[in-house]
Amino acid sequence: MPTPGDTLMHHSIGTVHDPTAPDTATPTALEDVTLPCGRRADVVLHGDRIESVDDHRPGHHRPGAYRLGGALLLPALVDGHCHLDKTLLGSPWQPHRTSPTLREQIATERLSRRNTQAPATERAAALARRMVSLGTGHVRSHVDIDPDVQLTGLHALLAVREQFRTRLGIQLVAFPQSGVVTAPGVADLLDAALADGADVIGGLDPAGFDGDVDGQLNVVFGLAERHGAGVDIHLHDGGEAGAHQLREIATRTKALGLGGKVTVSHAYALGQLDDHDLDRVAEALARAGVAIMTNGPSRSMPPVLRLREHGVRVFAGSDNIRDTWWPYGTADMLERATIIGLQGELMTDDDLRYAAALATDEAAAALGLTDYGLAPGKRADVVAVAAGSVPEAVASHPERLLVLHGGRIVGPTPLTTIRIQPPTFEDSRDH
Repeated sequence: MPTPGDTLMHHSIGTVHDPTAPDTATPTALEDVTLPCGRRADVVLHGDRIESVDDHRPGHHRPGAYRLGGALLLPALVDGHCHLDKTLLGSPWQPHRTSPTLREQIATERLSRRNTQAPATERAAALARRMVSLGTGHVRSHVDIDPDVQLTGLHALLAVREQFRTRLGIQLVAFPQSGVVTAPGVADLLDAALADGADVIGGLDPAGFDGDVDGQLNVVFGLAERHGAGVDIHLHDGGEAGAHQLREIATRTKALGLGGKVTVSHAYALGQLDDHDLDRVAEALARAGVAIMTNGPSRSMPPVLRLREHGVRVFAGSDNIRDTWWPYGTADMLERATIIGLQGELMTDDDLRYAAALATDEAAAALGLTDYGLAPGKRADVVAVAAGSVPEAVASHPERLLVLHGGRIVGPTPLTTIRIQPPTFEDSRDH
């Protein structure tokens, strides 16, 4: 017997909605969906909210409702870490240039930024459109703040955030890509970025890049306290050096009462520690309420299941998507869950549900999205996919059938802006 996902793969969403709906951009309900728990339900909508989640009633149909034939309904996917300002989507393909050190890679990126013809607003918008079409409803994007670009990138992404405010929630991190204490004027620029609209203060390898753990963390946590902002620090430093910085971040988080508002992105060191040291660091992170973001790197990925056992919140992000750091990335958060699942050896159905949660519930909680989820009163930010269960959705990269943001249909849409001109009658005759 075919699963609901098998059936839906052969139909476009246009064949399942009520053509008599008064406003097809704002459905009144999503009927006959499969919830993540496996229950078949009708989700009633009112404005930008979920009004109720009722048992599915076969044969009953509300005017203006979309019938989804058992498709899996998920809360909107959440990309907990990307770089909208860095993407090269929307501009001609650029061959990847490998640099041996972090500083040289940053210099390569800076040169590319100056030579890229498409402005940051166009490239970021191209990536944002792709995210929306794939069911991402919320994203945290880091944006470079350094002596070269200063606040230009931030202001570009603020414009993109406004452009997409009805389609995609965008949270911005003021990210010191060139360091904090070793880059003159960056501390003041970060302060100004938070005043201008950035939501979160970032950091970068306090030891490995700045060579001054206390100096960088004093600036980062001082600005977080002053502006009431969250913290999200890139930490690539490995081994005991990385573990020491994780403990320092946990200590400061706990002392300032910032639990639930602090993230360490990447945290490669957690994948390099022995069991004793890992347990020690994980316990400190859990007590302080520090979250860990991973994109599923091929080496030194944090052990997500072990961290979960200790009560550490782990969540997923794309990181770089088609930029000078690497040529890969699709912006598909279900694919990202697959990558993390493969790297972390998440194989059982329960494991696959957890992999999906890294890009849904866990990421939403890490970003502080309090009105997120498939429950009455929550925002109607949802995605219907051609799968019959959450494990199948992670394993199969299913088609996105319907994307709602605030109760409005925003996707799916074509993922490319390339248009191929068909031949004219004369062209066809000549060839």
